This record gives sequence, C-alpha cells and structure tokens, in this order.
Amino acid sequence: MAWSEHVVVRDGVRLVCRDRGGPGQPLVLLHGLAGHAGEWDALARHLSPRYRVVAVDQRGHGASERRPRDLSRAAHVADVVAVADRLGLRRPVLVGQSLGGHTALLTAAAHPALVRALVLVEAGPGGPNPDGPADIGAWLDSWPTPFPSREAAAAFLGGGPVGAGWAAGLEEREGGWWPRFDRDVMVRALAENARRSFWHEWGQITCPTLVVLAQSGFVPAQEADEMLGRRPDTVALSIPGTGHDLHLEQPGILHAALSEFLQGLA
Repeated sequence: MAWSEHVVVRDGVRLVCRDRGGPGQPLVLLHGLAGHAGEWDALARHLSPRYRVVAVDQRGHGASERRPRDLSRAAHVADVVAVADRLGLRRPVLVGQSLGGHTALLTAAAHPALVRALVLVEAGPGGPNPDGPADIGAWLDSWPTPFPSREAAAAFLGGGPVGAGWAAGLEEREGGWWPRFDRDVMVRALAENARRSFWHEWGQITCPTLVVLAQSGFVPAQEADEMLGRRPDTVALSIPGTGHDLHLEQPGILHAALSEFLQGLA
C-alpha cells in the first residue's frame, strides 16, 4: 500500500507525515534523534493491512521544519497532539524509538485521554545525561559529509538494513549526500534530557504499555528493572542479537511483538 503525505502546521512549524491509510486502530510512529519517518517503512508495510499507520518527520528532521526555535520536550509532545487532532486519529497507539519513544512516553503522561496505548522501542525515562549532547555532537562530527553516494553512506552508518535505513534519510545536494537535519539542532534537542530524568512522567502513565529492548545497553538493565518496579503492569521483552536500531534490523520480529500486544487491547 502506497503512503500519502500530510502537512500539519503548528505554531508556524511544518510537520510532514507519511500516512499509510489502512483500517482500524490508528498508530503514530515516532523516529529517534537524527532519524526520519522512512525508518518505519518496513514495519508500516507489515501493519497497514490491519491498522492506520502514520509516521511523522519530527521537528528538525526530514521534510519537516529544519530549524524550529522551540526544541523543548513539551514542543515535541504538542506536535504529536496536533498531528492526532488534524489527521483525525482517535486515541492512537504511540510507537516510538529512542528519543521518539521518549516523546511518546511524555505524550502518554501528559494526555492520558488521548493515547490508547504506548510502545517504547529502546526508550525509557532515562537521564540525567550531561554528556549526551556532546557525545551526539561528536558522533555527528565524525560523519564524512557529504557522502559520495547513498551506498557509501550506508556502509559508513553500519551496513545492512541499519545503514540502509539511515542512508535513506539523506538528500542529494551540493556535490553529494547530506543529512536532512542540522547538527546544532540535534544537540540542542537533548538539552532537557541532559539535565534531568523523567521518572515522574513515567509514573503518570495509565495506558497499556509495551517496552521492547535490544541488547544494546541503551536502556541499562537497572533502568529497565526500575521501570517495571514502578509500573509492574508494563509488558516488556528483549530481542536477542539486536542493537539500538532493532526496528531496522528486525522489523518482522518487532511486528510480531507489536501485533500480539495490539490484539490484547481489544
């Protein structure tokens, strides 16, 4: 099923969404930092025969507003609410990876009547992480941009489906292939996560929740245990042999886990 594009404008910020259509429960898919909506294409193809699947280029990313002034966590949450409202997505399930999962978590905490269920992929309350912005900046500085080709970018960014997924988010201009985001925007987007944790918000969530972890250590075992300790009704699973971008590595396995969880919501 082909996807259609929608543009949602909130407070002057342009947000671009890929809508797969599809019947049934709406799902909103949120990518991680420096990512793009196309990362979800493989999973969306699995899901769209049964669900309405909408993937969002979040502010600062992809085809959406490149340099928004407001990069707060609250602004990201308000974007999700606006997308759901403008596209008529009644009580969507929010599915987010990494920082997109963090946005989904905060949205579920702040707007319990809006969210039917929450799926976190390699995401949790986290923080504080004062080294996070500098680490991300150094990683982005290591990219040899512009890449001469998407194939070269895919090889540099990990190869296989992970590298291909990251490379799919690049654009061709000015002598090569470039990211569709600005380094300083990515670094500033982590400012709040550098300062504090979000355990209070985790405790406010009332909807059914699935946590899917890789063996990356991105969400430390102690954090995962505390998440379950504070909200023991949370469903959690780990996918062996996967890294932080498990949604790119194993979309079929993630689809199976997500489908089982969604079927239990009925």
